[in-house]
Amino acid sequence: MSEASARLVAVRDFLAGAGLLLRGLGQWRRTPGAMALGLIPGAVVGLAFGAALVGWGFWLPSLVDDWTPFADGWEPFWAGALRVAIGIASFGAVLFLFAVSFTAVTLTVGEPIYDRIWRATERSALGAVPNVEYGFWRGVGDSVRLVLRGILVALLAWLLGLIPLVGGVLGGVVGLLLTGWLLADELTSRALTARGLDRRARRTLLREHRAKALGFGVATQICFLVPLGAVAIMPAAVAGSTLWAHVALGEKPSRDAVEREARPADPAR
Repeated sequence: MSEASARLVAVRDFLAGAGLLLRGLGQWRRTPGAMALGLIPGAVVGLAFGAALVGWGFWLPSLVDDWTPFADGWEPFWAGALRVAIGIASFGAVLFLFAVSFTAVTLTVGEPIYDRIWRATERSALGAVPNVEYGFWRGVGDSVRLVLRGILVALLAWLLGLIPLVGGVLGGVVGLLLTGWLLADELTSRALTARGLDRRARRTLLREHRAKALGFGVATQICFLVPLGAVAIMPAAVAGSTLWAHVALGEKPSRDAVEREARPADPAR
């Protein structure tokens, strides 16, 4: 395969991965009750995280002044440019970390609800639910690892953001891609673990379908960065990540699932 063809395939797979998030929104039509419940954990966690983010933005200018006393004697233009750059990098890094942490905490708090969405998506898409349990404590462990990895990504985005002229764009792009990858890893863990894949096998599968994973994760991250987007999109992200596992593993819907898809939705589900 030529380099141009490989790039075209990568772009196509990236868009296909992003499209799986849109397909996850279709679960609202099939099981509106379960999806509506999925808004509750995100709303509770989002309220706390939103308040913390507003507080961070409020206190950040004075913090930046405290971090840069050496710039007090500089020309006002250069001192201001430095402090604005540090402020933007700091706010952006924390924003990425908040998106990752929001996912980790919300999935943990809303474990029973998101398990219900996952099961509903499995039934509506394939007609059956894998019989390997994900487990609450396994989810807690995955969430802690996600936050720790998110801290490293936020630190890298912050450092890149300090590069003159191009730092803001470079830090933003790298942070978006890396946090998108982390979100794809975390969100797909339930469906893949239920199929008997351990952490190493899950990471191997993600690397084999890197563009699809990035497409799904980046699309989810972009939605999370929109005000209230994280709350609104979380149920669809859980459903979409289940569909991602089906595509990556080449699983096809059963005849019963196809027939069920043609029936009217049950509002109680």
